[in-house]
Amino acid sequence: MWRRRRRDWSFFDDIFGDIDEEFERMMERMNRIFEEAMRFAPEKIEPGKPIVYGFSMRIGPDGKPHIQEFGNTPGAIRSHVDERKPIVDVFETDDEIQVIAEMPGVEREDIELNATETSLEINAKGENRQYSEVIDLPAEVDPDSAKATYKNGVLEVILKKKESEKRSKKKIDIE
Repeated sequence: MWRRRRRDWSFFDDIFGDIDEEFERMMERMNRIFEEAMRFAPEKIEPGKPIVYGFSMRIGPDGKPHIQEFGNTPGAIRSHVDERKPIVDVFETDDEIQVIAEMPGVEREDIELNATETSLEINAKGENRQYSEVIDLPAEVDPDSAKATYKNGVLEVILKKKESEKRSKKKIDIE
């Protein structure tokens, strides 16, 4: 007679425990933002203008969940400006860092990019939309190497990583 063994599924708690906690915090924050938006909605939001807010969640290379917000920022709701955080993805290879941002509703001329060795700042102000975000880069880059393209509402920025200084060996004489 074949018997079914009971399996131990507790390893799922180890894997998804952090995600549950992050998700709960994000849901609480989203509820506060929507409550605040509804308080200001009659006075500050024009009929027909959307309130966009959401989040993107993925497991990072460190095995921990990373949650990124996008959409109308709470300050934009209060100030009556349709300012949003773009949806941003950052990819890293051995030689470069690629940043992709979705920013529909603006023209190439409306976008301003500023890069430092550790961050990329994106600002765009179109007729109907405004985007603003500062992205912390996963490695140091050469800001002068930046190349950017914008097509169909998608911005792509490629930055070359800074070459690490090679340390040469020096023989030390013992006295």
